[in-house]
Amino acid sequence: MALTDRDRNVLDVERDWWLSAPSKRQAIHERLGLSPGAYYGVLRRLADSPEAFAYDPLVVHRLRRRRVRRRRDRFESGPWLERRPR
Repeated sequence: MALTDRDRNVLDVERDWWLSAPSKRQAIHERLGLSPGAYYGVLRRLADSPEAFAYDPLVVHRLRRRRVRRRRDRFESGPWLERRPR
């Protein structure tokens, strides 16, 4: 599946939002006209896209690392750990 202009723009915002706006939410709204929820939905899809990786490997790699870190944090700090006998 080829990247759309919106997909490329989302990756561009993720790469350099801090250069153009005081907050990421504002950059998302001003540059893309998307809600934060829609923006992060597109990012989740792009993190698994080979085309997105070819377009901007650093951003996609960072997205993948962040996803792995969040999953690991959720697993390591889940409520089931508190109930385990030591």
